[in-house]
Amino acid sequence: MDFGVVIFPTEYTIRPDEIARALEERGFESVWFPEHTHIPASRRSPWPGGAALPKEYWHSYDPFLALTAAATVTTKLRLGTGICLVVERDPIVTAKEVATLDRISNGRVLFGIGGGWNAEEMENHGTDFKKRWRVLRERVLAMKEIWTKEEAEFHGEFVRFDKIWSHPKPVQKPHPPVIMGGDGPKTFDRVVEFGNGWMPISRPGQNPVAKIPVLRQQAEKAGRDPKSISISLFFAKPDKAALDALRTAGVDRAIFGLPSEGRDAILPKLDAFAQLIH
Repeated sequence: MDFGVVIFPTEYTIRPDEIARALEERGFESVWFPEHTHIPASRRSPWPGGAALPKEYWHSYDPFLALTAAATVTTKLRLGTGICLVVERDPIVTAKEVATLDRISNGRVLFGIGGGWNAEEMENHGTDFKKRWRVLRERVLAMKEIWTKEEAEFHGEFVRFDKIWSHPKPVQKPHPPVIMGGDGPKTFDRVVEFGNGWMPISRPGQNPVAKIPVLRQQAEKAGRDPKSISISLFFAKPDKAALDALRTAGVDRAIFGLPSEGRDAILPKLDAFAQLIH
């Protein structure tokens, strides 16, 4: 089982390049940066994590710029979006950003995606909250066409373009792994249709790991090799017994959560995590 960390990079958080270097030095597999372009001041949409939304949600850096900084000071560390809000992005531009980062990093991108929870945020980008999953599906399928075809075209309900040329193409073939976040009733449908992995969040009172056999059965029924779908758990408990249980359950990657704090607070936490995983 591999290990990574997720952290909101901000102006008051340890720098993206510094934490990336520290993670690689300590033997971690990956770093994950979330995405929010902004948070509407109305705060109408409830945050799934509780009542008070932490300020890093509207202070976070652009994930691709932050991951590029991480890429330039590392050689092995994998670079994950956790998650990229595809429903708020132009698919042609995003396809180029993902492919460019994959080229710069020599094939280290993990493209974590999700539908998002903030209705007003995505509506500011022109996406209807109730249609977000259909929008996400088409944008991902369109990006796959761009990554894998010399002359890509797509004609859907939400994404439409005639034949285009777009380079660079990703180093990873056919493209960087598309890792689907979420744990809803149709999440596995999306994972099996266009994903290379599943990335649920560990929350108190919930055990998404128990659903792994269901995902594998659904993949097999659809004609996919269940082993072709990786399992990554966000906010894994930093406890040896808990990690052993994840490994036994078939989790491929445990991702620890870190607060948006400076280097003096973060580096000791990384040392503690490193001691635990080694």
